[in-house]
Amino acid sequence: MEEPKRYKIYKIVMLVVLTAFITFMITSIVLYTHFSDNEVGKFVLTNSNNTDIETEINKLKKVIDEYYLGEVNEEDLKEGAIKGYIEGLNDPYTEYITKEDMEDYLADTLGNFVGIGIYMVKNTQNNTIEVLSPIKNSPAQAAGILPGDIIKSINGVEYTGDEMSVAAAKIKGEEGSSVKLEIIRGTETLNFDIKREKIKVNQIEGKMLEDNIAYIEIPSFDEETANDFKSKWEELEKQNAKSLIIDLRNNGGGIVDEALEIADFMTEKDSVLLYEIDKNNNEKVRKSKNDPIINVPIIILTNENTASSSEILAGALKDLGKAKIVGTKTYGKGVIQQLIEFKDGSGIKITCEQYKTPNKNEINKVGISPDVEVELPETVENVLLVKEEEDTQLKKAIEILKSEN
Repeated sequence: MEEPKRYKIYKIVMLVVLTAFITFMITSIVLYTHFSDNEVGKFVLTNSNNTDIETEINKLKKVIDEYYLGEVNEEDLKEGAIKGYIEGLNDPYTEYITKEDMEDYLADTLGNFVGIGIYMVKNTQNNTIEVLSPIKNSPAQAAGILPGDIIKSINGVEYTGDEMSVAAAKIKGEEGSSVKLEIIRGTETLNFDIKREKIKVNQIEGKMLEDNIAYIEIPSFDEETANDFKSKWEELEKQNAKSLIIDLRNNGGGIVDEALEIADFMTEKDSVLLYEIDKNNNEKVRKSKNDPIINVPIIILTNENTASSSEILAGALKDLGKAKIVGTKTYGKGVIQQLIEFKDGSGIKITCEQYKTPNKNEINKVGISPDVEVELPETVENVLLVKEEEDTQLKKAIEILKSEN
């Protein structure tokens, strides 16, 4: 890797870790920083008074050397110690990434992966792995995986929420191979055998509705999402679009810069779009860079699965008076992670900042409330498969825009 690339800075915010099938969705930019192997060891083992951690590990090592009956793999012990140290933060978004997992992690960050296509999140209340939602048109959706499903076991092995990264590695695999999932759904236990495929996360869809209302759905924010959105809008604009509905329901997030670029299309130059605040209360302001290219009434559709980068876009447009929000309150994920990659190929994804809307409203564990709250009817069993005739949220958005056109 060339030196400039090695130190290229990207930052990332996450709802749910992207692995080959997507665990946490990446939602900001990734920071690459390299340390020597010795520095990694110092950072983990001696960054405390009197080297307490190193002393404790050496004490345990002596016991293992003297009493342990099985075969000892020093690399596995080292990796386990580092993972345990990081897990002690009790932060669902901070994790240690091994050298073996790093390549897949970085590929998945950009939305290029092979898997079954699900967003997962750690359920902290009962330490389980919960399906946030399957990706549209994915093998998981085709098999019948639903939001709220609990993944109990993978290929016959049970996993807890604390083991989500390990579980992610077990779910991914070669294209064309299969994975067996045991799912808990309410009081039922269900079994699925799902074939892995190449998954395309970002599938922007758009169409013209009645009364020249343009509709664009953004499933996630990946590389080129902003360009795809712009192209779709220009296509609909040529069809004489007079207003716009942006559907962010079930959008778990993605690359923050892509969400900010889309916000830039609809806001005045130099408008504040986002505040990023670190542990020392240092504040970074993200502003729009260009004059708006979309100047029509806008409504954003949200639900409880609208998270992270989606909340950044929705919050910015709401605060700046550029859009109304229709639907239900969003997920509430408003913290930022950096990925620090060490020279040995491993790394740590660590929570380092929080973000706030232009009006400095907090998002984390709060969410964004809609301007017009609309629930889907009880007859809707799957929020990913809502029939248009049952979509009360979309109907309300159309009703509002028709009155403004």
